[in-house]
Amino acid sequence: MSDWLDEQLDAHLRAARDAEPLLAQVRTVGATLIAAFDRGGTLYTFGNGGSAADAQHFTGELIGHYKRDRRPLPAVTLTTDATVSTCIANDYAFEDVFSRQVEALAKPGDVVVAFTTSGRSANVVNGLQAARANGATTLVFAGGDGGPALPLADHAFLVPSRATPRIQELHTFLLHALSEILDAWAAGEEPAA
Repeated sequence: MSDWLDEQLDAHLRAARDAEPLLAQVRTVGATLIAAFDRGGTLYTFGNGGSAADAQHFTGELIGHYKRDRRPLPAVTLTTDATVSTCIANDYAFEDVFSRQVEALAKPGDVVVAFTTSGRSANVVNGLQAARANGATTLVFAGGDGGPALPLADHAFLVPSRATPRIQELHTFLLHALSEILDAWAAGEEPAA
């Protein structure tokens, strides 16, 4: 006997199994982020809606801590300053809300991370284009085919699903896996379960 909750759990478990090939990338991206922080780089994150929450979540894990008491890592979420975001949206366009900030802040040695379930939001795509133009490394957390954001990513976590809840659930898992790697590195330890 199954009900809608069982169906939700089954869909989550299927999506998690289908995303298993992404695990190899976690170590590669973790090493990229460690190298950036080691050189004095800053991580910038952004996204819309639930993806904005994921961007803030990742930044919080880095500036605060994931599991260990260790030094804070430099990270900024570009969705949290309402004055800057509304100024750009009003004076320019909503499509420029991330690109304008990235253009002002990101530089070579930094990492710009976009969270998007579809990879199709114009402001996300424009933010990644600005990061590329500034010489920053780009990472996208996306789903489905990654949309126009995918070709702008040096690294991509592309969840093999088109269901927004499943994509966001796995984005959380992936940002937690990266947080464990970075948390352990900053504390001088090895990652642990």
